[in-house]
Amino acid sequence: MSKLRFYCQNCGHETPKWHGKCPSCKEWNSIVEEVQKKTTTNQNFGISSNQEIPTLIQNVTNENVEKIITNDVELNVVLGGGVVSGSMILLAGEPGIGKSTLLLQMALKDDKNVLYVSGEEAATQIKIRANRIGIVNQNCHIYSETSSQKIVQHCIKSQNKYKYIIVDSIQTIHSDFIASPIGSVSQIKQSCSELLKYAKESNTSIILIGHITKEGQIAGPKVLEHMVDVVLHFEGQKTHLYRMLRSKKNRFGSTSKVGIYEMEESGLKPVLNPSTILMNNRNANLSGTAIASAFEGHKTFLVEVQALVTPAVYGTPQRSANGFNLKRLHMLLAVLEKKGGFKLSSQDIFLNIAGGINVSDPSMDLGVIVSLISSNQDINIPSNICFSGEVGLNGEIRPLPLIDSHIQEAERIGFKTIVISSYNKTIHLNSKIKIIQCSEISELYTFLSKL
Repeated sequence: MSKLRFYCQNCGHETPKWHGKCPSCKEWNSIVEEVQKKTTTNQNFGISSNQEIPTLIQNVTNENVEKIITNDVELNVVLGGGVVSGSMILLAGEPGIGKSTLLLQMALKDDKNVLYVSGEEAATQIKIRANRIGIVNQNCHIYSETSSQKIVQHCIKSQNKYKYIIVDSIQTIHSDFIASPIGSVSQIKQSCSELLKYAKESNTSIILIGHITKEGQIAGPKVLEHMVDVVLHFEGQKTHLYRMLRSKKNRFGSTSKVGIYEMEESGLKPVLNPSTILMNNRNANLSGTAIASAFEGHKTFLVEVQALVTPAVYGTPQRSANGFNLKRLHMLLAVLEKKGGFKLSSQDIFLNIAGGINVSDPSMDLGVIVSLISSNQDINIPSNICFSGEVGLNGEIRPLPLIDSHIQEAERIGFKTIVISSYNKTIHLNSKIKIIQCSEISELYTFLSKL
């Protein structure tokens, strides 16, 4: 018997008729039509279900919970120490960014029983990529299958006890219990439910690869992100070498940690010292260039900020930011205009963070301000000076927490001077680096004019 249903592709809300705007998440043009056929009443998905009884929380033991330490140092940091047994992890990112490469090299260079389920590539295609990465693990199994029932049944009947299962990708997996097309909202939700049920009952970790939409959201229903335990985003630009792994959700640890990778011919290489690779032309004193200290995911690193300020000759002035929040750039430009006296309303402004990474830490404000002033006034900033501070709406340079880590990183890389806020009073360092403290933009400009 067929049943007609309408689903929201954004949040998974079900409605009996089509709407232009989703009643749940208020998203426009997200309702799609799906035909469901009820084929069976069995809801166990082929997995035996044991009757559970309520237990007092003080009687619950977690001795069997373990973290699987992978061979990827950066991935272990982002996950909070490793992959938790029985957990489900969702890794999302743009096409071609390196999601499959990251997980395949994790499976190939480990020493555990791993099942790599591919719904997008044949085994021969995966072998070509595996030869380029290098095969170290002799217990990595490749399984080309798109049926969630066959995947679960294979894992149950297999003599190999897999430590974790990698599914590439969840959008290609389908369930026989749902008659909707592959990739639809109901198919993704049903397939994820079956894999999640197996993961919890067998204490096997499952890592899913997910696609994202052009808006940057994970494709499929929003409920997918609620079902999994960990949501990871793999970011970066395909034209650059560097990638950043962020945790958007983690039930077992912090979401504030990040990992940085460098794309090479043999795969993704973890970057343990990002400060030395995210700065270009350190020996050249160029206008419009400043080194800023950022704090991302319990990791302090220095990046190069490049700015170009030029008169607008094509009508409306342009504002462009690559790797930096455009709205925050507009705010900093307004502060420079109002509090600093710089006439930038008729100028084209272009800002770029070298290395192709996205940085959202407010400590970047001071470096951005300096690069804009440097380009506008043609002031060459010496390459041995770095900047770290947040700029407020009144033009004041606000203090930063953990300022000592910024100073230590700048001294370790070899900088001679660091400019910070005057409101940072608690500095307990016996460092050799010279510390310049400024309280507002006008004081900062006075310092730059004397360089």
